[in-house]
Amino acid sequence: MADYKRPASEEDFHQNFAQKKPLMNDTEAYLESSRCLFCFDAPCVTACPTGIDIPLFIKQISSGNTEGAAKTIFDQNWFGNACGKVCPTKVLCEGACVYNHQDVKPIDIGRLQTYATDSVISSGKTLFKPGASNGRKVAIIGAGPAGISCACELRTLGYEVDIFESKEKPSGLTLYGTAPYKITNEEVLAEIEYLENSLGFNIHYNSTISTKEQIEELQSNYDAIFLGVGLGPTAKLDIPGIDLKNVEGAVEFVEELRMKQHEVTVPDRVIVLGGGNTAMDAASETSRMGAESVILAYRRSKEQMGGYSFEYDLAVSAGAKGLFNVQPVRIVGTDKVEGVEFIRTEQKNGKLEYVSGSEFILECELVIKATGQAKMAPFFDLIDGLELDSGNRVIVDSESFQTTNPFFFAGGDSVNGGAEVVNGAHDGKAAAHGIEAWLNSQNS
Repeated sequence: MADYKRPASEEDFHQNFAQKKPLMNDTEAYLESSRCLFCFDAPCVTACPTGIDIPLFIKQISSGNTEGAAKTIFDQNWFGNACGKVCPTKVLCEGACVYNHQDVKPIDIGRLQTYATDSVISSGKTLFKPGASNGRKVAIIGAGPAGISCACELRTLGYEVDIFESKEKPSGLTLYGTAPYKITNEEVLAEIEYLENSLGFNIHYNSTISTKEQIEELQSNYDAIFLGVGLGPTAKLDIPGIDLKNVEGAVEFVEELRMKQHEVTVPDRVIVLGGGNTAMDAASETSRMGAESVILAYRRSKEQMGGYSFEYDLAVSAGAKGLFNVQPVRIVGTDKVEGVEFIRTEQKNGKLEYVSGSEFILECELVIKATGQAKMAPFFDLIDGLELDSGNRVIVDSESFQTTNPFFFAGGDSVNGGAEVVNGAHDGKAAAHGIEAWLNSQNS
């Protein structure tokens, strides 16, 4: 188990958050790519939400055609570089690798993908150009993976594209919500800059769309609108003491850590509430920031956690400890957090029940709520005819990603409820073709 010291400098921070998938050198990439069996009907391709031709790009790397490999990747996934690092490859492409059936280490697909795409990003080699102008304009709300991917694809089809982003930097949760040991800020921004320079979409930062009048103005100035707004802040946890100082949402904590890095101060004792991947990240991150005790508390059993098991193992290896079958009932403290009172739980007849008289208090100075994110229902209420499902997710056509208001298309977390960067990249690209088909049908 690692023992991390509090980072006092940028160098310390990067040392504590060393990349889990470091960039390969040429020799490593050649040797790893040469292990691939180049399977016919490869299961790794089926496992990739964007359908990248993985055997092809690996063969291109093996034959020295790194530029061709990068094009193969970006052809299917505009976030090809980021996804090579942040995708849960162990349960997607690498998890499907046939070597897993032979007790042989699967091909390191993610790192090979990053190797190929990094080569063209760092060189500035242009692989894609805008299509001939078709005279149409599309507005995109949100510069996350879905919004950026939609913009890139639309530009290749000849559309003018304006993206309206509420924050001061692009890439959504890839930048603001991903653990720093998965990808650096510099890598995230370099990929967006590369795409922007190649394809020429416009991003308007600090441009929140929050009124019906703004929506109507966009409708009057553009031919279609894509909604890539993602999810909202950490969902409210309705227990006493939740508004005390030093109770933070996990999404907000990760964003502050990404932006301020070593300037963030984490106290000695931390409790993280939740059992998803964001909870795992928060536990691992606070351990890497020098906290002496990090407890990951979940109301069900370890086996019932929503997060990936390898993410939990990563948090434990960083110093966090799991505490299962405990439900928080109140945050203890007068002005700021002093601890959390829990009650033990057990599973009976498929239902989670409290164990009477089992309450106990754990002391801490920081509570991080990783209890899911609020949906963007108030924003969607601004759009006439836009229907949501019972989980406040936007209802779209599964192929075109057109909403129930035909002028609007949507993708990413606001549609799937919260998935991976690669899912947003897929949705945005698919929606661009949905927009193209709809607008062409209007003029036919």
